[in-house]
Formats: sequence, C-alpha cells, structure tokens
Amino acid sequence: MSQSVSDITQAVSGRSADALLEALDPEQRAVATALHGPVVVMAGAGTGKTRAITHRIAYGVRTGTYDPARVLAVTFTQRAAGEMRGRLAQLGANGVQARTFHSAALRQAKWFWPKVFGGELPPIIDRKFPLLTEAASRCRVRVDTPALRDLAGEVEWAKVSNVRPDDYARVAPQSARALAAFDPATIARVFAAYEDVKLERGRIDLEDVLLCAVALLAEDERVAAEIRRQYRTFVVDEYQDVSPLQQSLLDLWLGGREDVCVVGDPAQTIYSWAGADPENLVRFAQRHPTAAVIKLVRDYRSTPQIVDVANKVLDAAGPSGLPGRVTLRSQREAGPAPVYREYSDEVAEADAVARAIARLRDSGTALRDIAVLFRTNAQSENFEQALAERKIPAMLKGAERFFERAEIRQAAVLLRGQAKAGDTDGVDLLDTIKGILAGAGWTEEPPAGTGAVRDRWESLSALVTMASDFAAANPEAGIVALMAELDRRASIQHAPLAEGVTLATLHAAKGLEWGCVFIVGAHEGTLPISYAQTPAQVEEERRLFYVGVTRAKDQLSISWSTSRSPGGRGTRGPTRFLDPIGVRTSRTSEWEPSSRTRGAGRAERSDKPIPKCRVCGRGLTEPAARKLGRCEDCPSSMDQDLYDALFAWRAERAAEESLPAFVIFTDATLTAIAETRPADERELLRIPGIGRIKVSKYGEPVINICTR
Repeated sequence: MSQSVSDITQAVSGRSADALLEALDPEQRAVATALHGPVVVMAGAGTGKTRAITHRIAYGVRTGTYDPARVLAVTFTQRAAGEMRGRLAQLGANGVQARTFHSAALRQAKWFWPKVFGGELPPIIDRKFPLLTEAASRCRVRVDTPALRDLAGEVEWAKVSNVRPDDYARVAPQSARALAAFDPATIARVFAAYEDVKLERGRIDLEDVLLCAVALLAEDERVAAEIRRQYRTFVVDEYQDVSPLQQSLLDLWLGGREDVCVVGDPAQTIYSWAGADPENLVRFAQRHPTAAVIKLVRDYRSTPQIVDVANKVLDAAGPSGLPGRVTLRSQREAGPAPVYREYSDEVAEADAVARAIARLRDSGTALRDIAVLFRTNAQSENFEQALAERKIPAMLKGAERFFERAEIRQAAVLLRGQAKAGDTDGVDLLDTIKGILAGAGWTEEPPAGTGAVRDRWESLSALVTMASDFAAANPEAGIVALMAELDRRASIQHAPLAEGVTLATLHAAKGLEWGCVFIVGAHEGTLPISYAQTPAQVEEERRLFYVGVTRAKDQLSISWSTSRSPGGRGTRGPTRFLDPIGVRTSRTSEWEPSSRTRGAGRAERSDKPIPKCRVCGRGLTEPAARKLGRCEDCPSSMDQDLYDALFAWRAERAAEESLPAFVIFTDATLTAIAETRPADERELLRIPGIGRIKVSKYGEPVINICTR
C-alpha cells in the first residue's frame, strides 16, 4: 500500500528536524529536544546558548510541536533580538516573534490601549532630563548634569523594581541604594514630582511602557485572554537580567501556564544596580518543581588557559557566593598563557598596551579582533591617546546605528542601483565596491581633515571591510549576493565592524568576543570599584571581571598600574580577583616583565616627561591638574562666556548621541579649553586628555566656538 502525501510530508519533515540536531553537542541537543516547559538552561560563557535555544525553537516548529506564530522569544537588546531573528530565519523558523521586553510590551500596549481606554497610547519621552529638571525645580532641589544622571538612574531602578515614590525612602536603604548628592527622602520627592510632570504633559517614559502592559493584562481579562491565545510558548534569553517588573509581565503572559524556557548565566549577573534580579534564574527550579534543568558547560570560545583563569576567579567566590554557576570546559586547543603586567602609572600602562597592539597588528592580527576593556569610561583617554600616537585606529563602543547613517544610506542606494543593473562579470567584487563607493566620497587613504568628513570616511571604510570579508568567504559571489547580505544585516541591525581596536567598558563588552583582549586598570579601588562596599556589591564586581576574561578567545592580557600619574607614589596593587591565580603573591611565572623593566618584579615606568603647570611651572601629578594644564590653586584665565558656550554645546551634543555629557568632555577639560582658547587642532591636541579620536569627532565645532 502506497504512503499518503501527508505521511511522506511528515517523514521528510521528521528527517529535516533530526538534521537540526546533528550539529549540536549533547547538552545543546538536550535543550533543543526539551520542547515542553518549564525548562531552565544554565549556560556558561561561550557555550552556544543562542545556538541551543534557536535550534530548540526551530526543532519545535519543524516537528509541528510549535506554531511559529504562537512563539514569543524575548531578550534585552535590539542587537540580541536581531541576531536571534537572523538565526531563526536561517533555520527555517520564519514567523517566530523575537523581541526585547520593551518592544513586545510597546506593541501590545499600542494595540490594546485604544480598545480599553479609547485613545492612543501617550507619547514616549526621548529623555528624562528635561522633565527631571522641572521636577527638581518644583522641589527646590539644585541639579547639574551628573545629578540629573543619578536621579534618572534611581527613577529607572525604582520603576523596574516596582517601587513607588511613596515607598522609595523606605525601600532604597534596604536595597543598598545611596547617592552622595541626595538623601532618599529628597530623591523620593523629586521622583514624585517627576511623575506629576509626566502626567501633566500627557507623556510616558520607557519604564511606563512595561507598566502600561502590566496594567492592561492585570486589569482587563479580555486583554489577558487575547494575548494568552496569541502566545503559547515563551523563551527568555539572559534571564539573569530580568527585573521584577519584567518578571511580572512574563507571569501575566503565562497566566499560570508553564510552557516557558529561560536561559541565563548567574556568573554574568552584572546589572543588579539597574534592577536586574538574578534570583529569578537561581530559584526558577524551586518555583517550578517540574522544571528540566540543563547546564551548558562546553566552552567553544576560549582556550583552556583562559577558561582556567575564568573558573578560578569564580571558584574563589565559593558555592554560596554564586549558586547555580557552571564550571566551564574548554573545547579549544591549548593557546598562549595569559599575561599579567604591572606598570608604574596609567600613562606607562597605556603606552605599553598600545605598543603590544602595534606588535599584534604587525604580526597579522586584525585590529577589529582586539579589544581594550576597562571598568569606567573615564579610563579610556590615555588609551585613546596612546593608540592615536601610533596611528592605530580605535573606536569607542556605543556609536550611532551603522545602517542609519546618512553616508551608508547613500552608499546603499548606489550599490543597489548597480545590483539592479546586473552583476559585473569578470570584475573583482571588491574592486567593484571600491569603485562605487569612491562615488560616495571614499578614498584608499583617510582624509587629512577632521569632523564630519572623517566620520563619513570611517563609516564607508567599515562597509569596504565588510565587503572584503564577504568576497573572501564567497569567491564566486557578485554584487547581488552582497546586497542581499547587506539587507540581511540591516534587518537584524548587525553592523559590520570597522577596522579598528575596540575600546569599551566591561559592562559594554558583555555579549561580545575578540581574539585578543586587554583588561586594563585592574587594580584595587577600580576593580572592584571603590564604592562597592557590601559583599554582594563586591561579588558583582567579581562577575564583571569574569565577563571581561571570558570575552577573550585566544590571548588575554591583564594589567594594572601602581599609581595614577607619572611620578606618583606606587601604592596600588592588583585586583583581589587575581588572588586565586597567584598573581598577588608571586609574579615569577604569571607576570611577564617588559623589555624596559630594569629588575625582576619592578614596575615599568613611563619615559614621558611630567607635564608642567603653565602658570607656575611646577610638575603636575594629579589627574585633575594635568587635565587643566595648571595647578588647581593657580589663578584661572578662563573666559566665562566661552565656557558657557562650550557647556551648552556639550549638553546639546550629549543629547544627540544619547551619551552622558562627561563622556564627550569632562568639566575639567571644558575649563582647560576655555582657558587656552585653541585656534586649531594642533593647539586642541596639546590639552591633556584630548586625543586624536576626540579631535576628529568634536574638534571642528569646539574650534569654531573658540574662534568666533
């Protein structure tokens, strides 16, 4: 008897589904085949968690267990959601919704708000600062930009933690929330006034989007029933970062059902200060006694030497310090031993790191495969300058979305026009791309100018780099295939990496990886940060260091300096998190001395002269004085009108780039600019703390203000 069409289709689908499992290791396969919740996946760094959960969804769709339209996968960043959508599309699981919590909540709130309340969802404010400024004024509280930043952070924490203004003064101290500028009662008053201002203006903020979605589900059974009919299966990535408010939304989505798979790593819990609650992950199996618990332990990213460091860092916390963590097992071949280096000051450290990067570049390592990671943004300046002095391009993580830049949109139009005209047979793809982009202003050599011209060139160069990589990986492909790849990346917001060293904070590095990683400034007082006082706060700093270590694939260098400035007293030691590796007690095997070190165990010293005060001529050893270019007690020649103009420009630029103002220029740097009135780039570069990267980005408008 012959098989029916449906039998044949089912058999083919079954073989196709089984083929999805062939590329998975045993633990990943266990995740992919656990199609009915509850499921909790403890996934160590580099163990392929995204691969496991996307294959789980695709396997469920292929076997007919899941209706793709009824699956909702949520994560925390647009980049992660875009990557998940891209992988699901490649696996044939089209139609599955992969969104951030905010994106999913906003979509639902916009749809149901008019049905329930009869009007459109209120507009979302772009920034909290203007409304917080008005709220502080009503409370007669004086605020500057740093204070506004702190207040905004506290408001965000309170709202995602389900803390109302009336409860803030009581709850904040219990949660170890403390701001130097304001007491809890003052913060509570400003918080309440901010909510009043929003209400009067008919506006909501991003946290209100989640609150609106929660309110709609909790208070209207019709809304809850419709959403629960729509979504039957849930997958939550980075579950250790879920806040109480997001957990409330997830619980309402589920409505008592348990068809949910959560994935996370307790060792990568680094956002508790922003409201993340790792207890959701750690205690998931207790809340769901029937949950399948699967651990991903095979690390495909890092060498055994790097994995050994990562495991030892966490082992020192003890089982009670990090419940639920996994011990990684590297699947890579052996690589070079990690390097630990001590320097006399931060200038010497930056100088040595830049020289090491130059050697890597000269030996064939791509600059985009190198990262310099630090605890705070303020640590970047010395490294920016040291790299610029060696003409090594670098980029600070957190730029404008690549495919939204005007020059990239223009280039895409030109490339798409050529693609419609047909592939250019017999012509090298990369040469074709370079020729087309030359029409958009790209040249082989970077322009001598700064500002917008240089920014445009760097964006187009990143596009050339991406085309070069694509052509190398696909020798037979033409421009049509390249445009398809560009469109795919744009749709999932996957920007190509420019050919430059990445400079990033340890927080910003989470989720990324590089072949060679330099963790710098790894000394006590910075790592852990000085304001980490409680045991829980120190352990979060340990996890942050662990995140940095596990970003490295092949080579890892960890360094610190014994003093901040050249000529300073060397009183700082390496971070306590290196204790279990033996670096603090013995540097004979782990610490690799520099060729410039005069004796064993002696810190490397900078050969740069100590800067002098331009007023009295004394040596400047303190960072603030070095940045000002004079002793702090020497008389200032600052032009107050110029300072005010620079201050206003910085505030406007910070708003445009969604950055804290001090990341652009610190107050001390603005003071130094207002005192020296630089007339050109050369004079601007003479101001301590201003390197070529910042000059290329901000030099032109600053000089225009100074010379008007």
